[in-house]
Amino acid sequence: MDENVRFVVEERIKRTMEQLKKNRMEAYYAPTKEEARQIALGLLHEGDVISCGGSMSIAECGLLEAVRQSGQYRFLDRARPGITPEEIEKLYRDTFFCDVYLASSNAVTEQGELFNVDGNSNRVAAMLYGPKSVIVVAGYNKIVPDLAHAVQRLEQIAAPANAKRLSCKTPCAVTGVCQHCRGDARICSSYVVMSHQRQAGRVKVILVGEELGY
Repeated sequence: MDENVRFVVEERIKRTMEQLKKNRMEAYYAPTKEEARQIALGLLHEGDVISCGGSMSIAECGLLEAVRQSGQYRFLDRARPGITPEEIEKLYRDTFFCDVYLASSNAVTEQGELFNVDGNSNRVAAMLYGPKSVIVVAGYNKIVPDLAHAVQRLEQIAAPANAKRLSCKTPCAVTGVCQHCRGDARICSSYVVMSHQRQAGRVKVILVGEELGY
C-alpha cells in the first residue's frame, strides 16, 4: 500500500478505535492479517469453548484454521464434514454457552458502532448475548463514516457478495445489488447496531490495515 494511502487508512482506524473504546469495547490495530490472527489467538485461553459465525474475514486471516488445528480448544465447528442440519441447529444453541465467539461485522462506523445483518440471526444473537467474549476481526474496508453508509455498504457489497458465495436464490445474487426482496432465501432479516456496551470489554474489535472479507 502506498504510504500516503496507509496514512489515511491508519488515521481512520485510529478515529474508529477511539470511539469503540468510548463505547466500552476493547480495540486493537493489526497492520496485517497475520498480526490480526496473532492478536486474536492471544485473547484465547487453553480449554476455551469456541464458536464462530460464517465469516470470510476470520477465514482469510487464518484464524479459523489456527483454532481448528490447535488442539488447545473445544471448537464448535459448524463446517465439519458430515455435520447434519440437526447438529448445526444444536451447535447454534450451544454457542450461547461458549467462552469465545469469533465473528466479523458487515460494517464498523467511525462512531464506534458495529453494524450487522443476518438471515437466521444466530450470528447477531450470539454477538449480543451469551458467549463470555466476542472477538470481531474487520478489515479497514469495512469502516464507514456512519450508519447510513453502513446500510449502503451492506446493500451494495456485503449482502450481494455473501448471497453469491452461499448460492442464495435472491435477486442480489444475480444483479449484484440489493433489491429489497421478500423471499424465503433473503439473508438480510435482522438489522442490529451494537454501540454502548453495558459489559465493558466483552466485545473485542481487531481492525486490520488490509482488506478482509465482504
